[in-house]
Amino acid sequence: MLASLPDGLVSRAMTLEDLPQVVSFLNARSRDLIGVDSITEQRLRTKMQTPGFALETDTRIVLDGERRIIGAAYVYDLSDPHVQIQVESALDPAYRDHGIGDVLLDWAKERASRALLNAPIGARVTLSHGVLEQDAPAQKLLSQHGFKPVRHFWRMVIEMDDLPPSPGWPTGIAVRAFSSRPDERALALALRDAFRDHWGYVEEPLEDQMVRWRHQIEHDPDFDPSLWFLAMEAEKIVGVSLCWAKAHEDPNMGYVGMLGVRRPWRRRGIGLALLCHSFGALYLRKVRKVGLNVDAASLTGATRLYERAGMRIDRHSYAYEKELRPGRDLSTQSIE
Repeated sequence: MLASLPDGLVSRAMTLEDLPQVVSFLNARSRDLIGVDSITEQRLRTKMQTPGFALETDTRIVLDGERRIIGAAYVYDLSDPHVQIQVESALDPAYRDHGIGDVLLDWAKERASRALLNAPIGARVTLSHGVLEQDAPAQKLLSQHGFKPVRHFWRMVIEMDDLPPSPGWPTGIAVRAFSSRPDERALALALRDAFRDHWGYVEEPLEDQMVRWRHQIEHDPDFDPSLWFLAMEAEKIVGVSLCWAKAHEDPNMGYVGMLGVRRPWRRRGIGLALLCHSFGALYLRKVRKVGLNVDAASLTGATRLYERAGMRIDRHSYAYEKELRPGRDLSTQSIE
């Protein structure tokens, strides 16, 4: 039986006009949990206008009698093969016992179930929700709705008092920035190759992925191609480190959004060299703290690499998952 709202509360789809209030609401929740804002209006607007995403069908907010937002959720189901659906939600803790979280998750499950019409026959389909370690009430609510914790993630940081040591590049490997805008398709293929060994990876049509990627960087005021570093062997991209001079939740912290090395070039020190090069470039821009997010049980051993580079864990989060349909798992679960 689906949950219903108490009298006086209203549930509807989000509109672009709601974004300032949604951002204020989400940041209030973030400050309660981790002491910082987690999103900007520009970042949320970019997400809400991602090609394939529709505010009318993929978002839901709950308002009180004074039309203040007290709950919000959105579902991402953007590309083939439609087997990994994601939901993000937040709830005003003052309304925790009013069933609003149940209403939002019931809506999310109903919206996500439409993916079953598009997913490959016989494929396993899941709905996932990230949650911070500090948010015990959200973990409890997700468990009550049949979600299970399936993965643990860390945010790791390094604080630099001095310029980091120069990277040691293996013979035949050189680094260059993306500023010269080499073939974007070649970069996208290199990223796919580097990340297909990561837990949960699902191959999707390259063109769909590139459309969303271009949308994100074209609407990101902090995107700087001179901080996207490519490890090259001749003219082939063998590793990548995509960095930002400031994290969206902390303008004083740099951020490594993606770091990966293609399988044939691993275990040669390229990943460590890319990371050290990235730290040095950010340091020269007066960035003294750099963070990144990583799977705590990384299949490629990324956590050991980051620890060798001097990074430490400063935040924990979990991926909760609900199986919408059993079947053959199309995602990477292990590597040989």
